[in-house]
Amino acid sequence: MSQPTMNGNKAPHVPMKNLVGFLLSLILTFAALGLGLAHVMSFGMVMFIILILAVLQIVVQLYFFMHFTESDGPRYHIIGLAIAVFFVICIIGGSIWAMTFNSQAL
Repeated sequence: MSQPTMNGNKAPHVPMKNLVGFLLSLILTFAALGLGLAHVMSFGMVMFIILILAVLQIVVQLYFFMHFTESDGPRYHIIGLAIAVFFVICIIGGSIWAMTFNSQAL
């Protein structure tokens, strides 16, 4: 709760949940960047750890910013998440397909 100040105005409210989410997002992003730039592990291990960091980033975004736990019914969450996963699979699969078969078109 905000406390009244000397002149009677309320002190500004700090959105702690958003601040924590923002800081976690920054930490996860810079951890992935540092891991990629450091060249201290094999390529496969770096990709695996970056994949784990990406999944954690998705969880942070859903919980802190998309208010995944604050809505009425879980049905809407599941449908929305399923559509998002479908779009991600289509985009990644289409990109890999285009990069793989692009050399044959030339």
